[in-house]
Amino acid sequence: MRAVQVVEAIGPDGVRAVDLPEPDPTGQVVVDLDAAGVSFPDFLQTSGGYQVVRPTPFVPGVEGAGIVREAPGDSGFRAGDRVVVLAFGGAWQRTVAVHPSTVFALPDAVTLTAGAGFLMNYLTAHFALTERARTRAGETVLVHGAAGGLGTACLQVAAALGLDTIAVVSTEDKAAVAKANRATHTVLADGFKDAVAELTGGRGVDIVLDPVGGDRFLDSLRSLAANGRHVVLGFTGGEIPTVKVNRLLLKNISVVGAGWGEYVREDFGYPARQWAELEPLLASGALQVAEPTLFPLERAGDALKSLESRSATGKVALSLTT
Repeated sequence: MRAVQVVEAIGPDGVRAVDLPEPDPTGQVVVDLDAAGVSFPDFLQTSGGYQVVRPTPFVPGVEGAGIVREAPGDSGFRAGDRVVVLAFGGAWQRTVAVHPSTVFALPDAVTLTAGAGFLMNYLTAHFALTERARTRAGETVLVHGAAGGLGTACLQVAAALGLDTIAVVSTEDKAAVAKANRATHTVLADGFKDAVAELTGGRGVDIVLDPVGGDRFLDSLRSLAANGRHVVLGFTGGEIPTVKVNRLLLKNISVVGAGWGEYVREDFGYPARQWAELEPLLASGALQVAEPTLFPLERAGDALKSLESRSATGKVALSLTT
């Protein structure tokens, strides 16, 4: 089967399209993937910069969507089912064999290409809002990096939960992407603190979802209302910020981390519980998933570079059928 491997930990230039044997199907659900999601942790793994360092060569990627080829009789799946999968051993390959607990039936309303990029970002957004921020009805959410894959997922999940959002973007073109993903308001990153104050009548927002970090961090804290929560999702901006904790006392605000992958390593059944909440929203259309930017498998390095340069908008995915 065709696959992508990281053969050298030097960044996107270290990935190669290769031929590999198909995985052992014993006791697993075998899925022929149409597409696989590309996420920022995949980029970090190509240079050994992620918290979990895998020895080369390895197949990157965690999420994908496709058609079940075969499944154990007690798995709940059968040949021909449309599914999304979490493939922790690597998803950037034509065929995966995965445990039934990490396979989820995809509603007909969602295409396989859109579904391929759903799990990582949408489950992370749901985790950040419901488990870490403990969001409540009527709250307002500020989303940084709102035109990226994770940012658009945060906007969509927040909208499905009935929350107002303020999307922070770097350009007007990216503002259009955020609006297409159901942002209530959009503001430019330059001067976002003042724009947020004006939009909220000086009150501030209840939650900040921040996958960017860097020099936006302090103004994000200043943009929180009393009892607000700043949720750290990552550091695509490069710099890992620090906080003087006395600031947390001023308005009883908090800073919390949202490491979905680490949480799942401790509670392997958590994604299934999340899916039970999100699947009805997908099926009804209350939760929407945009089509990703698709790259062919042979251009996996270019897909990663689009994340590195932050030129990508929305989700990026690899087509595994061409």
